[in-house]
Amino acid sequence: MRAPFFSLAVIANVLYLCLSYTLRSSVSWVVSSNDVVEDADLSEEVAPALLVDGAALWKQAYPSSNIVLGDSVESPAELVKEEDDNVAQLSSRLFSYRLEKVKSSNNGGPPPHQETARTARYIAHNSDWGHLATISTQDKIKGLPFGNIFSVSDGPLDNSTGVIYFYVTPMDNTVTDLKNNPYASLTFSEAEGEFCRQMVYDPEDPRCARLTLTGKMVEVAPEELAFAKEAMFSRHPVMAKWPVGHKWFFMKLELIQVWLQDWIGGVSLIPLEDYFKAMPF
Repeated sequence: MRAPFFSLAVIANVLYLCLSYTLRSSVSWVVSSNDVVEDADLSEEVAPALLVDGAALWKQAYPSSNIVLGDSVESPAELVKEEDDNVAQLSSRLFSYRLEKVKSSNNGGPPPHQETARTARYIAHNSDWGHLATISTQDKIKGLPFGNIFSVSDGPLDNSTGVIYFYVTPMDNTVTDLKNNPYASLTFSEAEGEFCRQMVYDPEDPRCARLTLTGKMVEVAPEELAFAKEAMFSRHPVMAKWPVGHKWFFMKLELIQVWLQDWIGGVSLIPLEDYFKAMPF
């Protein structure tokens, strides 16, 4: 006779516990019965905002005493402080970046997308690295495209030239490629900075600008070495301590074409004269 009563007691306890949960897009948060949102709109536009604005949900689901997110964030609830911070917080989650507040910049951000030459110079100057594509000399992929990442600079932060400088070693496969065929394409993405994250633009979104500079890679002439060194070492100080045994030297890209996509509806081929006349600041 006791067994049926015991089973009923277990079922009653389970049902009581279930009353404190609500399902939202296959994720459960612990909430009180008064916090349940009836007929919630879980469309693509509203659902991500629910993650940012639901401070009470985060507090109850993940108590601050039991979780640490990174060095400067103690709990998800602390991320929700002011409405002005929502875009930065949301974009950080969507792109799987570290959960921390994106620092605001006072440089005014990128130029209007209609100013294509200025946008190209802005990206070239504010990029610390890029993807360089060459024609490979490696045995298995000889004659095929090969891409590599390089630190770059078009000048110190307060002196943009539009000319892209490199600090390279003959030990690099890309440098071997350039000795055989000096022509290359260098691609930058605005996703390197904060703008696309703040605007919640995917790196492949046309509004998250990308710039490809194509030209001939040449060794920097002696009369230009002092500026090339200042350009690279001021932006990448650690380079000055790289081992001299690797025979590092400076190169630059002599431009043939400037290709830019910074908006929906097509690309821009920017005349070199316009590119060099434009100022990124």
